[in-house]
Parts: sequence; C-alpha cells; structure tokens
Amino acid sequence: MPAALHFICGSTGAGKTTFAIRLATEIGGLRLSIDEWMAALFWMDTPQPLDPAWSQERVNRSQAQMWRVASEAAARGLPVVLDWGFGARKERARYAVLAGEAGLAVRLHFLDVPADERWRRVQCRNDAGGDTHQLPFAVTREMFDFVETLWEPPSAQEIAAFEDASVAS
Repeated sequence: MPAALHFICGSTGAGKTTFAIRLATEIGGLRLSIDEWMAALFWMDTPQPLDPAWSQERVNRSQAQMWRVASEAAARGLPVVLDWGFGARKERARYAVLAGEAGLAVRLHFLDVPADERWRRVQCRNDAGGDTHQLPFAVTREMFDFVETLWEPPSAQEIAAFEDASVAS
C-alpha cells in the first residue's frame, strides 16, 4: 500500500531541515534533503562568484533523481519526507500532479516564519554551523534577499487543495 509523500515548504531559515528530521523520525520515513545532495555532489565545484543558473541546473537534476527514489519508496509503503523547500507554486503543483499520477498521497507542511526571524536564524546558523547547516558557505544577506524574491508562500486556497496540509510558525 502506498505511503504519503511529505512536502516540507518554507523559505530560507524557516527550520525545514530540523522539521524534516523530526518528522522522518516520528513516522519512520525516508528523508531526502536537497541541501545534503547538493553539498555532497556539487558544492565543491561551485563557480565563484556563485552562478544561480549553474546551481539551479544541479538542483533540478538532484530533484529528478530524488523524485525517482521517493516515488518508488512511497509506492512500496515507506513514508518519504522531501526537504526541498518547495518555494514556488509551480514546483509544488508539478510534484503534486506527479504524486497523484503515481497514486501517492501528498501532505504539505508549510513552515510560515516571518522573514526577520528567518534572517536572524540564518545569522545564528552562519555563526555556529550545526547539524542542519549543509551548505559549505555562509548565507549572505544578498543571497537571502535574492531567494526572498523567488519565494512564493502557498495561499490559503493552495493549502486547501492539498489532501492534507499543516501550517506551523
């Protein structure tokens, strides 16, 4: 019997990885984190200065492979936690459709944390490092602000369209 896919949605510093680790432990699920895959496979080769197009191409490749693993695992009954951020409506919709086509349930977990609090967390993470800090570089204010221009929080209507959704702050 298929298990659910859990989409962890939030912008930089929202606590996605911390939440994903806790959730995967609670449900006995497989956790797939985009930051971990990027750090292990690509960050050591990052061009300087950082090129967003270079990064996005590798994020897309990583997500495609993680999706193959996730959908197969969920189809076999293992819950899967996707710690990807799901920062764009189009991305959330695309993967929800793919899940539906595969007969898999999706649960959206939206971490709704104000930008000033997220920036404070990022600064603390930059200073301290830690278990959930997968990037081999500090997130600068410029990077944070750039990601904010791309961030599309889910609307109430979008959240309601998911079979199961939760909003945490």
